[in-house]
Amino acid sequence: MASPNVDYTKSFTHTLKALVKKLWTKLVKFTKFIKEIGQDDPRRFIHSFKVGLALVLIYILHHFRPSFYGFGDNIIWAVLTVVIVLELSVGATLGKGFNRMLATWLAGALGVASNKVASLCGDKGKVIMTSIFVFVIAERVTYMRFSPKLKARYDYGMIIFILTFCLVSLSDESGHELLEMAYGRLLTIIIGSSIAITVCIFICPVWIGKDLHNKIAGNIENVADFLEGFGDEYFNNSEDSEEEEEENDKEFLHKYKRVLSSKSSEETMAVLARWEPRHGRFRFRHPWKQYLKIGNLTRFCAYKVEALSVYLHNSKTPYEFRSRIQEPCTNMSLESGKALKEASLMIKKMSKSSTPKLHVLNAKNAAESLKSVLRTNPWEGADHLEIIPASTVASLLIDIVVCVEQICEAVEELASLANFVPSELLCRGTVQPVSDSDSSVHVVNVAE
Repeated sequence: MASPNVDYTKSFTHTLKALVKKLWTKLVKFTKFIKEIGQDDPRRFIHSFKVGLALVLIYILHHFRPSFYGFGDNIIWAVLTVVIVLELSVGATLGKGFNRMLATWLAGALGVASNKVASLCGDKGKVIMTSIFVFVIAERVTYMRFSPKLKARYDYGMIIFILTFCLVSLSDESGHELLEMAYGRLLTIIIGSSIAITVCIFICPVWIGKDLHNKIAGNIENVADFLEGFGDEYFNNSEDSEEEEEENDKEFLHKYKRVLSSKSSEETMAVLARWEPRHGRFRFRHPWKQYLKIGNLTRFCAYKVEALSVYLHNSKTPYEFRSRIQEPCTNMSLESGKALKEASLMIKKMSKSSTPKLHVLNAKNAAESLKSVLRTNPWEGADHLEIIPASTVASLLIDIVVCVEQICEAVEELASLANFVPSELLCRGTVQPVSDSDSSVHVVNVAE
């Protein structure tokens, strides 16, 4: 008979092994999770390094010159500033840093002034006056946060303004001590913001404006991919379910869906991009609002495409009816896709080109040809229920041609506002803008 101690030892060993195996499994899953985050966007690794470096710089300044930089016990404000202000992109970091510094300065000065005025009213009067000041300032600034224009760029600053004003005006300190406290906190916040901005700009900077630029061009290209392949997919669609399943797996038929939910991210990126300084061929007053206009038009076109995709594999119209509108519909879809591809290329290369206009003109000619075919009533005598899907597809394609024309016009407007370089010059060599005012003067290096 086994002794109780041996059974207890075996049970404990088994439990311990199971616990170690469970912890190891969780550790492996967590490691894979961390790896996936970095693989989605490798810039996140660099950003993590930059945050750590900025905090180390704060500590070095505090360690070697605490009195000169005014840290003292206020070092926590510098640390908090770095952690809060330092974002992945330069635009977000500059926006938060500027908001924090300006709001702290204004609120600190107003808080010291209100505290001084309240102190002149005696002990009881100070309580009443301070309460009035806090109520009025907090109420007014909070009300201003409901303004869409102010909220977009200065919402964080208004929150910091309310917080700082209350901390200063409600402080038990007064006179010289209050002024010194406000000055110390302002100085540490300025230093923390400056370190965060410097690290963000000079160490592998991430420009949110460039991301927006590429995102808009990519969205246009995603819609173009669908339109270029729609004609063959729709008119050569067979009844075989296996073929339909294979066609449904084609990625270009689904890429347009990424455009449908991109509005909020585009608006956020455009707001942050306005904070960024000039970099590359992006000027300080680059027409970011025009990108939003192009994005909205592209999204509207994507909604039309989504309606069109419903009929891609669920058409109940016999092929003999569809074949009567096949040529003009295929040309409209193909030329619209090519026009969007060229417009996307214009944005990517930041060049002017007349090619999109030619494809739009071809698409409009195909639309007129389709209208002529429809006027002849090519489905005379057919069952109306059978021809409704095909006629709907034709109508949607005509609407899409109009949307594509509007997108190309908006891209041409962007090219004019942002002073894109003519494609003929890009083909001959490299082009560099040298004018600081409007980039209208360029240096052309012609390749031999």
